Amino acid sequence: MKYFAAKSIHLKKTTVLILVLLLLSCLSGYLMSKPSLIGRIGISLFYHEYRFLRTWWKGALAVFGTLMVLLALQGIAQRKLPLRTSRILHVGLVLLALGGLYLTYSDFQHTATHRWLKEKFHLGAYLFWIGWLIVSFFYLATGRERRITVTKAPQTTIA
Repeated sequence: MKYFAAKSIHLKKTTVLILVLLLLSCLSGYLMSKPSLIGRIGISLFYHEYRFLRTWWKGALAVFGTLMVLLALQGIAQRKLPLRTSRILHVGLVLLALGGLYLTYSDFQHTATHRWLKEKFHLGAYLFWIGWLIVSFFYLATGRERRITVTKAPQTTIA
């Protein structure tokens, strides 16, 4: 019975995390659908592979789908790997996400065509990395589910 209570609490926390990631993805998709005029022209004429970003829900779906894959993979690692190994993995993924955030920022600052997309688009891209950081910190903050089995104490008789 206690195992089911612990599992229920973990399920509630995961559901809240998924809702937060959904909202973050919708905001990211909306912001990435609002590049500058020059950015919209560039996407329409030259960067055809990014045309899906013109529609907010397609961008949001791409971000949300990617975050859900990361959530699932990190959840599997959390359950299957020893606790110490999974924590090392999650710390490594935090560093990887921070590196991606920095490289995205650097690219937006130093590549002229990306700089022309303007701040709204940039913020939408940064929100993806922030979402991945949230997933990694979630698994670092939550412990492993414990299986608790309740057994009856042996009956003693008084003679």
